[in-house]
Amino acid sequence: MRISTLMSYAGGFREAAREVVALEKAGLDLVWVPEAYSFDAPSAMGYLAALTERVTIASGILPVYSRTPTLLAMTAAGIDYLSDGRAMLGIGASGPQVIEGFHGVPYQAPVGRIRETIEICRKVWRRERLEHDGKHYQMPLSKERGGSGLGKALKIINHPVRDEIPLTVAALGPASVAMTAELADGWLPAFYLAEGAHKIWGDALAKGAAKRDPNRAPLEVFAGGGVAIGSGMESLRDRARPQTALYVGGMGAKEKNFYNQVFRQYGYEDEAETIQELYLAGKKKEAEAAIPDDYLARSSLIGDPGFVRERLHALRESGVNALNVSFFGDTTEERVRQCEQLRELVDTL
Repeated sequence: MRISTLMSYAGGFREAAREVVALEKAGLDLVWVPEAYSFDAPSAMGYLAALTERVTIASGILPVYSRTPTLLAMTAAGIDYLSDGRAMLGIGASGPQVIEGFHGVPYQAPVGRIRETIEICRKVWRRERLEHDGKHYQMPLSKERGGSGLGKALKIINHPVRDEIPLTVAALGPASVAMTAELADGWLPAFYLAEGAHKIWGDALAKGAAKRDPNRAPLEVFAGGGVAIGSGMESLRDRARPQTALYVGGMGAKEKNFYNQVFRQYGYEDEAETIQELYLAGKKKEAEAAIPDDYLARSSLIGDPGFVRERLHALRESGVNALNVSFFGDTTEERVRQCEQLRELVDTL
């Protein structure tokens, strides 16, 4: 079971990069480099490639609307070259607030675009002459679809280190999750709760798995939560309240908040309604307080070693085979120690 974490820029980029180096030595296997509407992720990924030796360097995530599929493939191949074969391409749809608000691109057909992007990336990495005639992308672009007619089917000049770079998709909706289970190498869900995940995503995962190429390795499912292992750590679970309230209460339109729907399906229907009403009314602290303690406990790896071991078993039994975690601590040294402790527990499962 690999251990991954999201790189944080909160204390400065160079400081965050040095912390990744320390975490790698403590047992970290993979680092997600975020982008959102901040600095671009590939620049930081290249920087990490020069500093690290073993850890997989993954984009977490690159929205498919902000780059052509070919550029995504070229970028992943470039990072894979710099890192001696340690890149992972993490992609997703993001949302209309970012795609239309920041990039000025229509947020249309996310599942179809991601599907075609995966197909195109793999053709590029195999150094095929790029020919693709899809609903959303066409290479070469024909006159009928707005081109000059002068486009030529090309293959990438360089020889990629690998002709199969691992590709992970951040997906939540049923159609997107099914497509991920069919085509991707990894799945990055949000608000994953071991006890309720099958109810929400089980059918979609099974539908996609039924169409999966039998020669492709099993889907790597990343989930976990905050990590603080030791006695008296339970109060640290409250650190998840602001982000949980933001997503459950304030993400997207009230009627189209998938995170809120997920929370309801976990059995917190009344709480989801309350959190959303409070958050949208501007009462953010009250919304945070309304998040059930039970949810915060079960969605984390925070507590004594026995509790964390139980949660790890629950995650594994639900289908999680890779961890995506946040190490809690006020200093790099404290976070590194948490990584070491988690590594020890995982290795004894």
